[in-house]
Amino acid sequence: MVEVIVIDNGSFDGSDAFVAREFPTVRFIQSRENGGFARANNRAFEEATGRNVVFLNPDTEVVGAALERMSRFLDTVHDVGAVGCRLLNTDGTLQMSCIQSFPTLINQAVDAELLRKVAPRSPLWGMRALFEDPRTPARVEAVSGACLMIRSATFELVGRFSEDYFMYAEDLDLCFKLHQAGFANYYLGSAEVVHHGGQSSSAASEGHFANIVMRESVARFMRLRRGVLSCYLYRATTGIAAAARVSFLAIALVATLGQVHRPALQRALRKWTRILNWTLGREQWATRLGQPAA
Repeated sequence: MVEVIVIDNGSFDGSDAFVAREFPTVRFIQSRENGGFARANNRAFEEATGRNVVFLNPDTEVVGAALERMSRFLDTVHDVGAVGCRLLNTDGTLQMSCIQSFPTLINQAVDAELLRKVAPRSPLWGMRALFEDPRTPARVEAVSGACLMIRSATFELVGRFSEDYFMYAEDLDLCFKLHQAGFANYYLGSAEVVHHGGQSSSAASEGHFANIVMRESVARFMRLRRGVLSCYLYRATTGIAAAARVSFLAIALVATLGQVHRPALQRALRKWTRILNWTLGREQWATRLGQPAA
């Protein structure tokens, strides 16, 4: 038997009526506020009764028997912690973020799209399994929370998702806790799920919400799992990188008189200015996300 539980994170957009009408066997939970990804999934998990549980983003589509393959693998491999799948973009291309390495000062300091393209198999990124035979399950450091399956007992054992995170990095944190507890996380390339990507936060992303929250979440990971000093050093190195980019982009706008790629340069300048502000403590709203209400 498969049970489906849907939790609405404080939107009150009529999802309850829609689910009741179109999917009467689905259990619906209405949260009174948006407490973030981790808190919502932990709340929904309390209603689950199955031996295995899969956390699935609302902007995903399961391809074929992907979940059955993941569950079968979970039931037959004794040391498995979390199982992730091959995530595809809407156009069918591979989503590179479906597996990752745990954040470190080094891989965060050098993280850049260009470097990932030049050396995609580098252990810095933890993506090597994406380029190997998808029929062979691969041990990886972390899998994406967009589609993550785990035994219910194991999820309880490691303390569920950490609610220190509002969104982003809670999947990394869970996989890290599993690793510390002696479990192995696996990427199952034979199971595919389409992840349309970022639809839940698309409206907020125009104000660089996602860019800032992602870095705030990594900073929290550093503090919780690497120590306070690592957290401070992460903020400092991010600030240096942001300041360098702001300077370069400002010079580029002036040097070209705004005639070359002006909209793109302006968007990038706004993005890195906001990130720089975050490193200087000027985005206080981000530090409050994920904190329990008084």
